[in-house]
Amino acid sequence: MVLSKTASESDVSIHSTFASRYVRTSLPRFKMPENSIPKEAAYQIINDELMLDGNPRLNLASFVTTWMEPECDKLIMAAINKNYVDMDEYPVTTELQNRCVNMIAHLFNAPLGDSETAVGVGTVGSSEAIMLAGLAFKRKWQNKRKAEGKPYDKPNIVTGANVQVCWEKFARYFEVELKEVKLRDGYYVMDPVKAVEMVDENTICVAAILGSTLNGEFEDVKLLNDLLLKKNEETGWDTSIHVDAASGGFIAPFLNPELEWDFRLPLVKSINVSGHKYGLVYAGIGWVIWRSKEDLPEELIFHINYLGADQPTFTLNFSKGSSQVIAQYYQLIRLGHEGYRNIMENCRENATVLKEALEKTGRFNIVSKDDGVPLVAFSLKDHSLHDEFEVSDYLRRFGWIVPAYTMPPDAQHVTVLRVVIREDFSRTLAERLVFDIEKVLHELDQLPSKLTTAAKVTAVVDEKKVRNGAVKKTALETQREITDAWMKFVQARKTNGVC
Repeated sequence: MVLSKTASESDVSIHSTFASRYVRTSLPRFKMPENSIPKEAAYQIINDELMLDGNPRLNLASFVTTWMEPECDKLIMAAINKNYVDMDEYPVTTELQNRCVNMIAHLFNAPLGDSETAVGVGTVGSSEAIMLAGLAFKRKWQNKRKAEGKPYDKPNIVTGANVQVCWEKFARYFEVELKEVKLRDGYYVMDPVKAVEMVDENTICVAAILGSTLNGEFEDVKLLNDLLLKKNEETGWDTSIHVDAASGGFIAPFLNPELEWDFRLPLVKSINVSGHKYGLVYAGIGWVIWRSKEDLPEELIFHINYLGADQPTFTLNFSKGSSQVIAQYYQLIRLGHEGYRNIMENCRENATVLKEALEKTGRFNIVSKDDGVPLVAFSLKDHSLHDEFEVSDYLRRFGWIVPAYTMPPDAQHVTVLRVVIREDFSRTLAERLVFDIEKVLHELDQLPSKLTTAAKVTAVVDEKKVRNGAVKKTALETQREITDAWMKFVQARKTNGVC
């Protein structure tokens, strides 16, 4: 006798996800729901919403790695449940981290003996690495000032105005004055001469950037070192250098091995690098390396034993995944010097192809340099009709994410577009991007000037105010009216969309 039963309304396992009630009601956005939902429905609903995100491979704003080999993906997933700080429980993972530290230290020419262990640590990125390096400089400076019986309550750090925002965070969070060297038209990195002029007895270090976020340019760390050596000799100070090599640390050793920027320079005491940028690992890994043990004050290192054996720790975070550390080790031994060199050369060549193609259009000035991070920063020659922000906005219709931004003081009048060339950005994609940029420019050329339209709308608004005796609107309200009017005008002119 065959037994059968009628599925109850609550037996949702036999229903199609899109036939269930879970797609007919909105999910809670601010409070946890009272009832559970099937795993298939939860996955499908979240996956569908994530489709509205941009494509990471077409996100040309980011330096962060967006592709790794399938074999490395397997290692990452296998270690997804390992806590990085449980050193006693996961001793091999800890050993892999130590190997990475030593490999990177040797890559940066740290003065180590054949069997000497490097001083460094893995972090969640260069932001944490910079915080740790800055704290080491601050504590070392404070200890020296205390020993000399001098005030130690007003530390400062000298950087260029082109530094990444994490430096501003460090200064604000840890109460250090940030002294910025202003930029100038045509020179968008820190001037070493001006930087050394700003150094005083309260300066804990000078931060140099190997690969500016704005245009990829390497700052002249060698000149900075030489000038600072001379000033230290004249004043009796011992101001040192930290190199923020977040972007350039995995580029310069392979493309510019003769360039002196690292521990070959005596005043360079610490270096940070982002493993998740040109270290070719997914987001979530950075490294900070110190020249020697003397450059990392012992009182900043904590020792814990509640997870097992004694474990030294110097991080701002505690628990975190082990996957990225393992992925970094995979890349270092998988690629070696040869593999990294080939990848960086490919990136540089594709950047050159893109730069030359943009120059051929006759519409852009190239702001980036040939030597530096493989990226192309460029600006419009003619701003009388449209600006870089419009180009960036229209490129999103083709799926490209290309940022437009203004330079820091005193070059804030310069606006640029920037394309970061990563490992997975092929020659074909470069050619396609140029094709789409030309299409955007052609379409913008058919539209009225935003500036002209804005002026007309402003005149109409002002006329109405005078005629009606209305109260004058704020600048923000006026700008909104101008933008709304211009967008309506543009929408009325459009006759077809982009596939």
